[in-house]
Amino acid sequence: MANPDIVIIGSGIGGATIASGLAGSGASILMLERGEPLPATPHARDTRSIFVDGHYRPKEMWREAGGAAFNPGNYYYVGGNSKFYGAVLIRYRKEDFSAMEHFGGVSPAWPFSYDEFEPWYSRAEQLFRVRGALGEDPTEPYHSIPYAFKPVPDEAPIARARAELKGLGLHPASLPLGVDIDTWLMEGKTGWDAFPNTGQGKMDAQTAPLAAALRDSNIRLDTRCHVEYLEAAPDGKKIVAVHYRQNGELKKVSPKLVILSAGAVNSAVILLRSPSSDGKGLANRSDQVGRNFMNHNSSAMLAIDPRRRNDAVYQKTLMLNDYYLSDGKGGKPLGNVQLLGKIDGNMLKANVKTMPKFVLDFMAGHAVDWYLMCEDLPDPESRIMVDGKDIVMQWRRSNMQSLDGLTKVMRENFRACGYPIVLSRPFDKRTPSHQCGTVKMGDDPATAPLDPFCRSFDHRNLFVVDASFLPNSAAVNPALSIAAQALRVADHIRKAGFQ
Repeated sequence: MANPDIVIIGSGIGGATIASGLAGSGASILMLERGEPLPATPHARDTRSIFVDGHYRPKEMWREAGGAAFNPGNYYYVGGNSKFYGAVLIRYRKEDFSAMEHFGGVSPAWPFSYDEFEPWYSRAEQLFRVRGALGEDPTEPYHSIPYAFKPVPDEAPIARARAELKGLGLHPASLPLGVDIDTWLMEGKTGWDAFPNTGQGKMDAQTAPLAAALRDSNIRLDTRCHVEYLEAAPDGKKIVAVHYRQNGELKKVSPKLVILSAGAVNSAVILLRSPSSDGKGLANRSDQVGRNFMNHNSSAMLAIDPRRRNDAVYQKTLMLNDYYLSDGKGGKPLGNVQLLGKIDGNMLKANVKTMPKFVLDFMAGHAVDWYLMCEDLPDPESRIMVDGKDIVMQWRRSNMQSLDGLTKVMRENFRACGYPIVLSRPFDKRTPSHQCGTVKMGDDPATAPLDPFCRSFDHRNLFVVDASFLPNSAAVNPALSIAAQALRVADHIRKAGFQ
């Protein structure tokens, strides 16, 4: 493939899904992925290897603004971070597409409505073979197509937890999941949340859209290709080359279209590192590239009953949205509650290093493990920057009152359900799995780098299609929204004839 029609940078949810949407179009497409396929080894189901030893964590370090270095939870494999995700493929609620007032400020509207976007959600659910159920969650927006598969079944301790929450008058609902549970368990008796997918049990970017895309002989995936920068034409109106390093060798390719899908941090970094006449990087007339970084405010919560053992294997089948649109008393929104994958003593040891292992094993064996997620609001001063070769994260958390409120009400609920011990701990910046917002879309080139189809206002042959484009973080997992927008953008590109 000499100079292809299209280069896609990254094979995560955005890049893989847009490739699937362009399959069969006749365009020659080169995908550049900096990682390699994730190998099937015993480490993949070993909680000590994954959570204590950090076997899969990247070697790179990022810095906080101010200087402290940390090892981020970004993964560089074919399929990107989705190889480790919880496979929760949930729609934003309809209200998330309009401006919504939170304790910490106002969450901005999307440049189009839920109703306009809904068909793309349905297509993404079909592509990822999502398991789910309608009619359980009062916040569930309209679906034009029902889920094609029934939900992943609750294990006995989780069925009990569902009944307990219902007994409080709440509305626990089945999580929409991209998991073939029988296939997953055939490969090992563990949960899938934060475990690498080395088989076919989890519908991630590689096993679902990328597998479909690569059936088109015009689409090629090259691995170990680390994109360093984009080159713009002298007049700045288009991208004329992608410069990348493969196996130590610097290479260049000049496509008609460039689709940047390297993830919300790395897409911003590539743009900021690219040469420009004003020194601000590319696609950055608005000075918003790297800004508005969001990463959900979230906590793990363990509801522990020392008298009852939780022998669930995978656990992660329930969510609760009773506090999503309000605090339950007519006040402002709090957020989403969903189960984590079943934890064990090794997972706890990674975060509580001083406590004896037998104590952690007992806690894990008697806990139901939950994930509390609240919206992080966009702030131009919450941003990703580059300093030479360093990636610098200046994350300014917002709306923490919502997380405090959700923590308080769920602690009360779990105690009312009969769990005498309820512990919680916030997640920190080392887990940027829901990173978003750094190259946002909008209607005005003065305030947003991208138009509503994720095309750069500054360079008409550049699209950015990953979590970067999200104008708000909502309080649900972003994967399905990224996939749906990728399908929408692919359709737009096909109709435009790759120009």
